[in-house]
Amino acid sequence: MDSASQDINLNSPNKALGSGSLTEVPAEGVSGGVTPVTLPPGLTEDEAEELRIELTKVEEEIQTLRQVLLAKERHASELKRKLGLSPLNELKQNISKGWQDVQTSNAYLSASATLDDITHSDVYKKTQETLSQAGQKTSAAFTTMGSAISRKLGDMRNSQTFKSFEDKVGNLKSKVVGGRANGGGLQSPESPNPAQDNAPF
Repeated sequence: MDSASQDINLNSPNKALGSGSLTEVPAEGVSGGVTPVTLPPGLTEDEAEELRIELTKVEEEIQTLRQVLLAKERHASELKRKLGLSPLNELKQNISKGWQDVQTSNAYLSASATLDDITHSDVYKKTQETLSQAGQKTSAAFTTMGSAISRKLGDMRNSQTFKSFEDKVGNLKSKVVGGRANGGGLQSPESPNPAQDNAPF
């Protein structure tokens, strides 16, 4: 078969698969008959037929094994159910076993030993002491700062400016609340009876 006579239609069952030196072998699938399929070099039609038969047998064996595996999985599930092993219990056991495996692994043991060495080293102890002292000093500084702020707020409350401001707010409040209590004062055009709302604010 020369390259000029090869079928190049990609939807065709006779796709050009190789060079002109390949032999064509009939294959199933086309209406009412057989389509040619190219064989690899050095493979005869009889050998190809034997391989097809063997492939069919292997595929049937695979299907049988899948069915057997499915039956075995069902049987195992039934046994687990009778033993009271739920999927959640299984998951817990798997996680527990996995964690145990991690703890006995060389990497974990090595890291644990290294961490022990670090925590018992002089540098670690000095760093821990320094951080502890820094925390104590920071706590003392915040306490001092809090006391200073409280003192300043107390001084400010006793100042003449704050008392003047407080008096003005108090006077305004007494005018607003006092006027409502006496039946006078500010009235909203939406509320015809101001005595119903006696709330100060």
